[in-house]
Amino acid sequence: MKTIAILILAAGASRRMGGTDKLLQEVRGMPLLRDRALAALATGHPVYVALPPNHEKRRAVLRGLPVIPIEIADAAEGMAASLRQGIAPLQEFAGVVVMLADMPDITSEDISHIISAFDADADVNIWRGVADDGTSGHPVLLPHWVLEHLSRLAGDQGAREVLAGFSDRLRLCPLPGRHALTDLDTPEDWAEWTADTSSS
Repeated sequence: MKTIAILILAAGASRRMGGTDKLLQEVRGMPLLRDRALAALATGHPVYVALPPNHEKRRAVLRGLPVIPIEIADAAEGMAASLRQGIAPLQEFAGVVVMLADMPDITSEDISHIISAFDADADVNIWRGVADDGTSGHPVLLPHWVLEHLSRLAGDQGAREVLAGFSDRLRLCPLPGRHALTDLDTPEDWAEWTADTSSS
């Protein structure tokens, strides 16, 4: 069985951004989606990106990067469709890191840290990033044996229900600060994050 794959979930509609596509907003001199893809690629693992159908602007910002796009036909359904269809072609991997495209603080080192914990654990547990205050967040590394359970997801629930069913196999991987929690869903989130990063 192959090594670890990274799946970036980038098929959402940015509904809370008031008409702006959050994944095309600029961070560190480039669109957020490209920045997230570069962070994932820096780990040396294969990177797949779940995208909505016919979204040329998101595809364009990934141009030139060795990522593999996965078109999510039912993207409007919510996160379950992205997981269900995004995981489908990745069954050959020992595990999949699920990474949300709107979380700007997760670094390649964070991703590698979770992968290292998974490897040392002999691939038997689910690993999840956790903030310095103990709050669970992202990324989440799903071992191969979990992947089949995602095929039954529906709606916008994400993998929460699946993770709850295997709470005895869930392990937490500490990440710096609030890396595991910071996401940019609204204009207010963006304004706060931009102010914080520019002052630090």
